[in-house]
Amino acid sequence: LRSFHFPSLCNNIGFLQKNNNVDDKSRIVRFFNDQQPRSILTRDNERDPRFRRTETDFSNLYARDLLPAKNGEEPSTDPQKCWTSIIRTSCWREWRIAPVFVLMEQLTLKKMREIIGWPNGEGDGIFSPGGAISNMYSVMVARYKHYPEVKIKGMTAAPRLVLFTSEHSHYSIKKASAVLGFGTENLILLRTDERGRVIPADLENKVIDAKQKGFVPVFVNATAGSTVYGAFDPINEIADICEKYSMWLHVDGAWGGGLLMSRKHRHKLNGIERANSVTWNPHKMMGVPLQCSAILVREKGLLQGCNSMCAGYLFQPDKQYDVTYDTGDKAIQCGRHVDIFKFWLMWKSKGTIGFEKHIDRCLELSEYLYHKIKNREGYEMVFEGKPQHTNVCFWYIPPSLRLLPDGEEKRQRLHRVAPKIKAMMMECGTTMVGYQPQGDKVNFFRMVISNPAVTRSDIDFLIDEIERLGQDL
Repeated sequence: LRSFHFPSLCNNIGFLQKNNNVDDKSRIVRFFNDQQPRSILTRDNERDPRFRRTETDFSNLYARDLLPAKNGEEPSTDPQKCWTSIIRTSCWREWRIAPVFVLMEQLTLKKMREIIGWPNGEGDGIFSPGGAISNMYSVMVARYKHYPEVKIKGMTAAPRLVLFTSEHSHYSIKKASAVLGFGTENLILLRTDERGRVIPADLENKVIDAKQKGFVPVFVNATAGSTVYGAFDPINEIADICEKYSMWLHVDGAWGGGLLMSRKHRHKLNGIERANSVTWNPHKMMGVPLQCSAILVREKGLLQGCNSMCAGYLFQPDKQYDVTYDTGDKAIQCGRHVDIFKFWLMWKSKGTIGFEKHIDRCLELSEYLYHKIKNREGYEMVFEGKPQHTNVCFWYIPPSLRLLPDGEEKRQRLHRVAPKIKAMMMECGTTMVGYQPQGDKVNFFRMVISNPAVTRSDIDFLIDEIERLGQDL
């Protein structure tokens, strides 16, 4: 590691202004050649080479030394040539600001659409600040598809629209219905089975009921990997109902979308190719650093039509390049963070097979935990059967509660067990596991594995730790 010499950097007022000539460049080269690394070690570790660091003085560098263009030449605007450029930016909306990142985003989104199963990867998409915003995009685009006049005239131009989602779905669907003016009363929750999967018959019954009341069903959200149970809604059966009643089908695959990378597990998302839009968060199951979420739309042009404002001072139509590379006007933001670069680099490094091994390993570890505790004394599974995702939900029942008859007293005492054990885990600094209630179920542990570096011995330690801390509760 090398640290910047900030006082010298700040004192040199000409850092961002002075133009470098050939003599300047020669001076800079000599400067680095003459620099002798100096130790900044403490007396305790100065003999250990593992702790040796050096410091470099950057006070004599100038802005042009950091630019990819040579001799003051303008960077190319040709998409095919810009792959060789190094563009440094953290906020972007137009092609000419970040051409490499625009191409990276377009190619990666197309590959994701191919994996979903849309022919030739056709469609559209964009990276957003997170799954909640991606889900909101889906509701916006669905409304625009059915009632484009709402963009200009507002919700008074549409009849009373209703949306449908699982009672176990992410709260972002409810938030979108509030933010976009539908109203939370017009979001209809669907019943689920004991595993947390939507019951298709309940969807159709509630669609028919809504239509009889004069409402217009417009949007259905199917969850692929629910937050708590890790459940996958039956997409094909939901798609049949959506097609029958002309409703937009969105699949929230923020948590479970990563399973599309696995030939062993992608069947859990069968039917996703029939969706009109998909949310997929590589920053979750695929391990890409936050933030990295994509909204993918099957029909090209809807994102642009829904969100464009044609701001002439930014998105001029008469530029010298193909303006379809300007992605900013189809986003609800103006400037966007560069979320694609880390994902693109990770995909280039790991490869599709690497992601597949990552996913399979995490599912294998969760299955190991499930088999380890399902018949173990003091543990009770929240639902029967092997989990669909890496979410393993269970109660730990301390010895003091095991002989207690079922009833309200046992429920109330068991409700306090998981919070107490987690608090002790955090105080000890040993491990940390999530817990929550769900419906009428009292607090239970929800162990989620998304890091393939976890080992079976880590799982064994977790079980031992829960038992050690909960023994006397």
